[in-house]
Amino acid sequence: MNRITVTAAAAFAMVANAAVAETEITWWHAMGGALGDTVNQIAADFNASQHEYKITPVFKGTYEETLTAGIAAFRAGEQPNILQVFDAGAATVIGAKGATIPVQDLLTDNGFTFDINDYISGVRYFYADSEDKMIGMPFNSSSPIMYYNVDALEKAGVTPPKTWEVFQSVTAPALKKAGYTALSQSHLPWIFTENFFSRHNLPFATNNNGYDGTDTKILVNSPEIKAHFKAVTEWQKDGYFEWFGTGWGDNQAPFEQGKVAIWLGSSGSFGGLMKKDLPFEFSATYLPYWEAVTKEPTQTFIGGASLFAMAGKSAEENKATAEFFRFLTSAEVQYYWHKSTGYVPVTEAAYELAKKDGHYDRFPAAEVGIKQLSLPGGKNTKGYRMGFYVQIRDVMNREYGRILTGETDVETAFKTIEDEANKLLARFGKTQS
Repeated sequence: MNRITVTAAAAFAMVANAAVAETEITWWHAMGGALGDTVNQIAADFNASQHEYKITPVFKGTYEETLTAGIAAFRAGEQPNILQVFDAGAATVIGAKGATIPVQDLLTDNGFTFDINDYISGVRYFYADSEDKMIGMPFNSSSPIMYYNVDALEKAGVTPPKTWEVFQSVTAPALKKAGYTALSQSHLPWIFTENFFSRHNLPFATNNNGYDGTDTKILVNSPEIKAHFKAVTEWQKDGYFEWFGTGWGDNQAPFEQGKVAIWLGSSGSFGGLMKKDLPFEFSATYLPYWEAVTKEPTQTFIGGASLFAMAGKSAEENKATAEFFRFLTSAEVQYYWHKSTGYVPVTEAAYELAKKDGHYDRFPAAEVGIKQLSLPGGKNTKGYRMGFYVQIRDVMNREYGRILTGETDVETAFKTIEDEANKLLARFGKTQS
């Protein structure tokens, strides 16, 4: 009995010591609802996969709220180990000197091999620096794609338009005649602005789209995008296009209800759409382009967010963060994330695993975002890097709303966006000097 008691006590002590030795890290994120459940499951799986590290995910609200909380915490010396930062906030975090550890350095310094070419082409450089070093780890990456109501297009006798010329001359009139509003879209700055420039390989800002310096000026007041918005206003007058508000769901809901035939949304919305009992069959394809602007359309910018390793932590905690990033980017975990949410798998290995498993044979539309991000790139398609871009998007949303409600015209609105955006960029530049 004594031997058994001693052995049991020793075993208990070993477990207790292991628990004490466990290195704990925190992850602040903006994934609510079902996405938050998936984040929690990934964290739980990581914790169960080994006994050296424990990660605790903490929901901090919207993207903007999470970024604000992260900045405030860093200033107070209370930052988390990992902070999720959305695309528009990336320049703010990357530009904050000493705030983050480049993920590429974090991994290699902790003994992991890193090859940026292991990531699918469309996500490699968006969160990188001007020398193509990856700073933030791409996480919930998505691309804007064109969802369509298969039943509506069949009723109208049309196929999904590849170009905007075909949309306005063939697709939209036929859909209107069949009783549908042809088009709605969510997030005018992301889809009809940022990705307008990427899809057509047009420069969005000076300094290599902002990657090569902070004395950057936005190039949004260009003839190509103004022509696009003038066409959009004509579509609105003709009953081909409807804008239901700045909220994402404002424009998605009419599509789900079967009132709008084509909706431009995020590839990350695929998982959610699959879980809904829609009154029609839906599918998806690439974002249209203007043939008058280019005959060789290019890949789109990613949306969503990345994970940044915050500086000021111990070597043990940084090792834990590196271990979690290794786990998160494994083919199996990325495939799980992709299947569960609709966001693209960020690595080529995960993409191959999804194909091998027959995921796209079962759900062809799930592959559209990845294929669009894997289209040929160009000089202006790796991304953009502009400080105070969250506020610049606010200016865009305000002015686009004024265009679509008839309060201003396209020329005036884009001049206003250009002027206010460049003032914000100049202010940001001063914080970096």
